[in-house]
Order: sequence, then C-alpha cells, then structure tokens
Amino acid sequence: MRTIDGAKVRKVVVACDAGMGSSVLVASQLSETLARYAVSVQHASINEIPDDADVVVCQEALVVRTRRAVPDRVVLGFRLFLGDPAFARLARAIRDGVLLAG
Repeated sequence: MRTIDGAKVRKVVVACDAGMGSSVLVASQLSETLARYAVSVQHASINEIPDDADVVVCQEALVVRTRRAVPDRVVLGFRLFLGDPAFARLARAIRDGVLLAG
C-alpha cells in the first residue's frame, strides 16, 4: 500500500476494465468535486493508466489488478458509483493536505 500527501495530488484517474462506462460516470462526479482544488480527473482502462496519475480510483473488485498495474501509485477502491465514502475521503485528504493511503 502506498501513501501520498493529499496537498500534492494533481491528477486522479478513475480506472475500469475498458476505460468506458463506469469510469466515465465516476470521473465526471469527481471532476466536479475536485476542480476547486486544481485537481484534474480523467478515466482510463487499467492497462492505460497515465504515468502522471497521483491517485487511481477503481471498483473494489479491481483493486488488486490495478495495484499490480501501477504499484507505485495510491489506489483507492470504491463500492458505490455515487456517494461512496472513498470519494469523500479523497476530497478531504486533498482539501486538508493529509496523508492518503491506498
């Protein structure tokens, strides 16, 4: 598991199997929430996560696979597509500049 100072997060990638569908929905939601902190959000397939991603967000069922794909990044899993506590935890860590682990 990796850690990052929330204040240093500048790019969040929402990853899923194909980089379409579910990741687009979550990326849109997070983009609105994190825009005020100058954090960009994009979606991608697990196999195409960009090198400049600080944090990767994915469904809990994909966390192990995602960590294998990007072992040097913080990977946060979520269960719910809307209103999952992981999204609030991410926003708080960025807002407050506290350590984020995942």
